[in-house]
Amino acid sequence: MGILIKPIVTEKMSIQGDKLNRYGFIVDRNANKLEIKKAVEQMYGVSVLDVNTANYRGKRKSRYTTAGMLTGRTNHYKKAFVTLAGDDKIDFYSNI
Repeated sequence: MGILIKPIVTEKMSIQGDKLNRYGFIVDRNANKLEIKKAVEQMYGVSVLDVNTANYRGKRKSRYTTAGMLTGRTNHYKKAFVTLAGDDKIDFYSNI
């Protein structure tokens, strides 16, 4: 679980999983595509055809409180979109 942090389970990614056999993960920011491919193949027992990545910057946030205005930002993160080969599938709900 060092490279793969959590899967992206949204409506859009569920549709892509059904139609394009593509799944999304939040991954470690320092991981490259080869490490991501190896981690997915090892954890889920599938064969990976392609890996696309995207880096996201943290957004600036501010709010008003009784102590005054607080400012900060959300964390930076990296997404990986993994396309599986053949008829391989990943079921995120099997352990529930």
